[in-house]
Order: sequence, then structure tokens, then C-alpha cells
Amino acid sequence: MHDLTIRNGLVVDGTGAAGRTADVAIDGGVISAIGDDVGPGRREIDADGAMVAPGWVDVHTHYDGQATWDPEMAPSSWHGATTVVMGNCGVGFAPVRKGSEDFLIELMEAVEDIPGTALHEGIDWQWESFGEYLDALDTMPRTVDVAAQVPHVALRAFVLGERAHDEDVTADEYAEMARLTADALRAGALGFSTSRTILHKSRHGLIPGTRSMPDELLAIGQGMADAGGGVFQLISDQLASSEEERAWVRELAEMGLTVTYSLAQSPMNPRAYVTALDEAAELTASGAEVWPQVPARPTGMLYGLQTSLHPFIACPSYRPLWNEPLEARVAALRDPELRARLVDEEFRTRDRSAAFLARNWAGIYRLGDPPDYEPRPETSIRGGGRRLAAGGRRQGPALRPARLVRGPGPRGDPGDDQPPGVGRRPLRRRRPLRPHLRRLVPHLPADPLDPRP
Repeated sequence: MHDLTIRNGLVVDGTGAAGRTADVAIDGGVISAIGDDVGPGRREIDADGAMVAPGWVDVHTHYDGQATWDPEMAPSSWHGATTVVMGNCGVGFAPVRKGSEDFLIELMEAVEDIPGTALHEGIDWQWESFGEYLDALDTMPRTVDVAAQVPHVALRAFVLGERAHDEDVTADEYAEMARLTADALRAGALGFSTSRTILHKSRHGLIPGTRSMPDELLAIGQGMADAGGGVFQLISDQLASSEEERAWVRELAEMGLTVTYSLAQSPMNPRAYVTALDEAAELTASGAEVWPQVPARPTGMLYGLQTSLHPFIACPSYRPLWNEPLEARVAALRDPELRARLVDEEFRTRDRSAAFLARNWAGIYRLGDPPDYEPRPETSIRGGGRRLAAGGRRQGPALRPARLVRGPGPRGDPGDDQPPGVGRRPLRRRRPLRPHLRRLVPHLPADPLDPRP
């Protein structure tokens, strides 16, 4: 007598074999038999007309708040996931010091568009350490299993306090972040996550950790290795095209960590993803664990007058409207002379990625109602202009590309030519490892781009 027998379902076992009608027996929580007649069960389910398949792991979710109050974990549970991995992209809610809860909620809302009102009402904050957060999760029975990662944002806020956005960190602070991460892994954390993309920002600027020096990440990685290893998850704008970033990813993998990162084709460097995939394959073949995560659909951005980036936000003529209410901006943009100037003006920013995204006319489309999620090239802004020109209709001024404004600006201060949320300090080339990190991670080469001895 089996614990559970599922009868008459279309079994798709995940091996690539064709689906077939069969019974499935489960004992002790483990599939014990699959066949035409596996025998009776103490509990039986008639799955006629349904598919019976292994649950899958949803490796990139942001249930960090919802998991504390919702046993159903929808929508992942609706889609057949039996395990969800949360704490991705460096945002989450543990560790946390009393008084900094609002800061973590604000960053989650800004990065993942999860309503802050729901998080404020739902989270009871019965923890401080990451281990206590896991204990809080354990108190609730739920429909799926959860795996949690230590978010870089919360870790920095816990260790650095009001300096969470700072790039300059002391040796002691490196060591404390490494210690806390190691403690979290020993308590049951799956790993650690960080974000290095300009798309993740709040009213304070880029989220904490975005511009952290590789020294900091390697110190945390060493703490993870000392605790027995784990998953190091990141998202970055530069990983596919930057040898510097791939260098420290290799070092993390060589520590014995499983490194996984989001990888998509960039219109700025359309073949860079091939280099990243090839290098990941080589590292994995050598015994390391580097696993790019490729989305099933391309990433999109929604532009509008209420978003932090759109094609005119860095135009000189739009600057007077930055702090105006939406109604005033809409009224001003009805002026045909202002509209003509905005189309004709350059997009002035220090941020190369923002500049490209905001004026990539071939990749910008009208949203539509209902939205067209598979638009054709001829329906882009550039394609529409070409159609007007071919038909002999007036196009108006030529659409201008972006112009980079040189020179650094302090974090959080967009500078004279920078709209709020756009101007950022430029990327710095990685320095050789500092002496204090050499003591913390003695087996690493002094210059990260040098071969190992």
C-alpha cells in the first residue's frame, strides 16, 4: 500500500521522453513507482485529463516579504513550481536593525515594483539576524519550499548604517560582512546576491552595493567558502562585455562557489553574450560552477512621464519640468514648440547605458492597448519615422542621439546637467587588492588580472 497513488495522468517526466498515460506511486515523499498499475494507495488522486510532472525550481523570485505571511506563494505555486529561490538582485529583508525596516521596504519597492503598502502591512519583523529570518519562515506551513539568499543591500545597511551607499569600506567592515554572510549560510541560507545594474535604483540613487569594489565581493565570497560554499547570485550590466567583472567571477568560482547571473543580449554589444556563455562553459568543464540564467523573454522597460528614464528627461528644455507635478508636465508638453525642441535636442547624461537606452529609437515602441509584446521593427519609433518619410509626410526635426557629459558627479547629486536618477559616477577600474584584503583572502593574486602562481 503506497502513501499516495496518482492515477490516469499524462506523465511528463522531464527527461525529454514523450508524455504517456501512467500511474505514479509516492512513498515517504519520494516517487517510488511509475507504470500502468503501481498498486493501491492510502490516498488516491484521479488525474485523468491532467498532466503529472516533476515540480520545478523557480530560481529567481522576490517573495522575501510575501513568504512571511502567505502560505500559498502565488503565482509560482500556480505554475507548477515546488521550490522558489528568493533574495535575488541584492534586495531583501534580513539582516535588519531596528529602525531600518522602512529603508529596506523602500528599496524593494523601487527595484521590484512590489507595493510598499503591502510590505508594511504584511511583514511583522520578528527577526534581526538572517538565521532568525529563516526561523520566522519556518513557522508557517506552505505549499512550496523556499530557499533564501543574503541580500547585499540588507547586509550593507546592517553593517554600514547610513553609509550603506558608500563605496569606501574599511577592512573591519569587509570582515564583518563576510562573517555575517558565513553565519547566514551556516543557519541555512542558500547563498548571497548583489546587483550591479543601473536599472536598480531608488530616490537615493543606485541601490547599495551597485558600485562596490570587487574586493568587497571577494571578501564576502571567502566568507561563504569558509562556511562550506553556496550560491553567489548577481545581475550586472557589464558582465558579458567586461573582462574585469568576469575576472572576479572566475575567482569566486575558483573558491568553490556556485556563481549564477542573469544574461541577456545587449543591443550595445550584441555578441558579448556569446563570450560569457563560452567562458562559463569552459569554467564548468574545468570543475567550477558558473551558470548564466537566460530569460525566456527579453527584458523591457516602460517609459513615461512618471518613470525615472524616458527619451526627453535629460534634454535641456525638459529640465524646468523635472520637479513639476504630472498635470503641469502634461500641459507643458502640449506646446508644439517645446515638443519640437525636445525632439531636436541632445540627451545630456554621464551615464552611457542610460543614454543608449533612452535614445535607442529602433528599440522603442508605443505601448498600445492591448500591448504588443512581439512588435515588428517597422513599428518602432525609428520605423514609424521612415514610413512617414517614404510617404512624403513631414517628420519634424531629426531625432537626436544622446551625448555623454564628461566628468564625475557625487553619488545622489545628479549635477547641473543630470536629471534625478540618471547621472551616476562612472565605473572605476579595479585596483589591485588592498593589503587588508590580502590578509583576509591570502590565496588570491595581488593583481586580479594576473595569472595564479
